[in-house]
Amino acid sequence: MILSSFGCGFSVCTSRRSCVMVSLGFFRFILGLGIGGDYPLSATIMSEFSNKRTRGAFIAAVFSMQGLGILVSSAVTMAVCVAFKNFGGGAKADGEATVEADVAWRLILMIGALPAALTLYWRVLMPETARYTALVEHNFVQAAKDMQKVMSISNISDETTTEPPSPSPPPTYKLFSIRFLRLHGRDLFAASANWFLVDVVFYTSNFLLSHIFSSYSHKPSSSATTNVYDATFEVAKLGAIVAACSTIPGYWFTVFFIDKVGRVKIQIMGFFFMAVIFLAAGIPYGWYWSKHEQTKKGFMVLYGLVFFFCNFGPNTTTFIIPAELFPARFRSTCHGISGAAGKLGAIVGTVGFLWATKKVEDGDDMNQVYPDVNRMRTAFLILGGVCIAGMFVTYFFTKETMGRSLEENEHEHERDKNVEDEEIGDGQSLAST
Repeated sequence: MILSSFGCGFSVCTSRRSCVMVSLGFFRFILGLGIGGDYPLSATIMSEFSNKRTRGAFIAAVFSMQGLGILVSSAVTMAVCVAFKNFGGGAKADGEATVEADVAWRLILMIGALPAALTLYWRVLMPETARYTALVEHNFVQAAKDMQKVMSISNISDETTTEPPSPSPPPTYKLFSIRFLRLHGRDLFAASANWFLVDVVFYTSNFLLSHIFSSYSHKPSSSATTNVYDATFEVAKLGAIVAACSTIPGYWFTVFFIDKVGRVKIQIMGFFFMAVIFLAAGIPYGWYWSKHEQTKKGFMVLYGLVFFFCNFGPNTTTFIIPAELFPARFRSTCHGISGAAGKLGAIVGTVGFLWATKKVEDGDDMNQVYPDVNRMRTAFLILGGVCIAGMFVTYFFTKETMGRSLEENEHEHERDKNVEDEEIGDGQSLAST
């Protein structure tokens, strides 16, 4: 994460767009590897160090820092734009971007390496979780020492310095084996499908936000006569407003209610209210923009609620549930698979955004509004349908993990499978008799 964020600022070329995009894409790919590793690790580390009564709140609090990151990144972007505009000769940077603007975007991306660098020392010293050390590596002495170090416990018995009796060996089935799929296939499908669906909605909504705001404020975000710093500043300011008013409150509502209401109920509730909002905003979409200013303000408030219920809902719970459902040996891997499915949803959302914001040139007055009214209405209705699909997947396939230890979640699958095998065996014996 540190090296790739810093490397983004050294993307080769300055004037050839294709050259810049190829080199920038390379560093962003490496950044994706780092973030793709940090997602499951952060969730699993917090999950395995927490107790069952407050585990959901702790994992949600870790994820809520994403909202603070969005707010800080917007502030950094605005600060860099103001500095370059006022002191870098960019005040007259209308139309084509200046040389200083090429330095500005590189600096913004490079600053992203600082938070990761600040945590590197403590992250390197962080021990492996005791559950993994004990249950997977079978090193019980080291697990006790690590817990003593992390929890600052000084009264752990000296008996832990001797090797305790080894428990029964864990099941030997492997990832994606028949037995794994029978025990955990449903949970992996539910976690991956829900993360895919919510990221379709989340990324499409974020991409559409600046274009909708441009229509509302009559300040196109990409105009040939718009100062490049001002345009970027406006987009960053909008991101900061949404983060402060919708995104961050949504995260912390989840932190407060996750261990009181439950993961499944919050996830269904979030999908439900997002579906209602998309349908309420999409069906009369043209009406909002053809009336006076008050209807436009009402639409912007309504659209802002999408981000509140996304984070007080599936965007947070899809991060929590995979860290609680699977055995210690597969926990991080299955969380990573679920997150990867979510990024496939992000790709689908990007394609949907490109389609929804494509300009349509015809004689119809409605199509003179940008983004196109008919395409936006269709996009909103599709997003509402995606949210409804998320409700069904959550209701029929997602298991509640609130108030249960990680071992209870794991052994429940084993017990259910053993009971099923016994019933099958009894049936076969009865049939042979």
